[in-house]
Amino acid sequence: MAYSVKNSKGSTYFLHKRDTTLKNGRTQTIYFFAKEVKDGALDAVPAGYQVSESKNGLPVLKKA
Repeated sequence: MAYSVKNSKGSTYFLHKRDTTLKNGRTQTIYFFAKEVKDGALDAVPAGYQVSESKNGLPVLKKA
């Protein structure tokens, strides 16, 4: 089951992870929230991170 967060406006978002390759060839892990469960959905918040909400109600992942 994908990790979900309900924001202050009542919308539900699901946490996802994607590994991308930067222009210099280095790979970086990107965490993002989406309204639907897609490929790369995570079951829990990664260690060292916490979920908070931006001013406009979107959930964001911040380092603890």
